[in-house]
Amino acid sequence: MSVVSMMLHPDRAEAAELAVQIVSYLTDSGHSVRLLDKEAVGINCSESGCAEDDFATGADLAVSVGGDGTMLRTFELVASSDVPVLGINVGHLGYLTEFEADEAQSAIDLALSGRLPVEDRLMVQGRIQRSDGGVDGPWVGLNEVVLEKKAQGHTVRLEVTIDGSAFATYAGDGLIVSTPTGSTAYNLSARGSIVAPTHSSLQLTPVAPHMLFDRSLVLRPDTEIRISVVGEREANLSIDGRSVAALSDGDAMIATRADTIARLVTSGTGGFQQVLKQKFGLKDR
Repeated sequence: MSVVSMMLHPDRAEAAELAVQIVSYLTDSGHSVRLLDKEAVGINCSESGCAEDDFATGADLAVSVGGDGTMLRTFELVASSDVPVLGINVGHLGYLTEFEADEAQSAIDLALSGRLPVEDRLMVQGRIQRSDGGVDGPWVGLNEVVLEKKAQGHTVRLEVTIDGSAFATYAGDGLIVSTPTGSTAYNLSARGSIVAPTHSSLQLTPVAPHMLFDRSLVLRPDTEIRISVVGEREANLSIDGRSVAALSDGDAMIATRADTIARLVTSGTGGFQQVLKQKFGLKDR
């Protein structure tokens, strides 16, 4: 018997319907299924509910039913417990959800029997060093840490130090430190480099910079990136889209590779390249 933890998109009826089918299939097959209490009640499977702290405990596999956002929520809860995550796409085409709804049962069976490849994905960690010496964090994300302006209509000044060496002070909307997995998320929108998701690196990308230098930097995975707020305008720190803290003049965010490794179940058929082709309408000649 295996233990399968499942996360579903909270606002898509098709995700709820598919989740009910998966729960029924797995329990009939002798497996144990676990959902967060609120989601379990929402699909009338309260007997499978658990608290957030117990979601990853003892799980052999985590299944995400939704889109990339649901996948990020799943990794947030299970990555530190070394639980592999299988993503089932419900809705828009995503970069992380490699399997479609009609493949769900077969994909889960193959994953539980160890017949699907599992990719290791680098994660990024951010922590704050306050001007008064205090420390907040750390927080860990699969896609990115972002330090952005708080005030609309104004830029924020951010001083960057790389491995202890002063690099540049940026004026703009903010800075993104992304993983290779996150290179196709916010980093892509900011014209950052697209990096193969299993590559090992960190990307530093400015958001709407008010300066001539606007290039994305692809850095070694063991690089320490320190970003300090300069001046009276505050900045906001977010991790994978979750706002976690505000920074003022003299406060600094330190971004590094996280010790935690995310484990993603894949089909082994070059899904990343295929999604890129579909997203950008690329055609074979």
